[in-house]
Amino acid sequence: MNFILDERLAGDTEFLVDWPLCRVLLMNDQQYPWCILVPRVMSDNDDVMKELYELSDDQRAQFDAESVFLSKTLMQYFQGEKLNIAALGNVVSQLHIHHVVRFKNDIAWPAPIWGRHSVKPYDDAALTDQKEALINLLKPAFA
Repeated sequence: MNFILDERLAGDTEFLVDWPLCRVLLMNDQQYPWCILVPRVMSDNDDVMKELYELSDDQRAQFDAESVFLSKTLMQYFQGEKLNIAALGNVVSQLHIHHVVRFKNDIAWPAPIWGRHSVKPYDDAALTDQKEALINLLKPAFA
């Protein structure tokens, strides 16, 4: 079975780039610099991957490399104070790992971002600018 992105993830995010293992998405929420890695693999029974431990050893090594690159890039570009990385999956079961840059002055600090405030989508111009900047930083990786 080919990779299929969960429709809820597709509806909440913007595509940035495909790396060897993961699709990199931008969460459409201007309150936080927030990217999501989605491994583009299916489980042995042609279902979506749900947990990190389901990845093979090689896939896990590739995921780690991609997550570290994304983490370093986001923190260097946005100059955040903390990076939150989480795989929750309680609403969307497809394995996806959030990378959220946090600041002491962000709307939810120091609490978790989930369930605190409504999403505030980017306006069209800001979304275009954010996507272009991130694509330029992320696309050359793993080429």
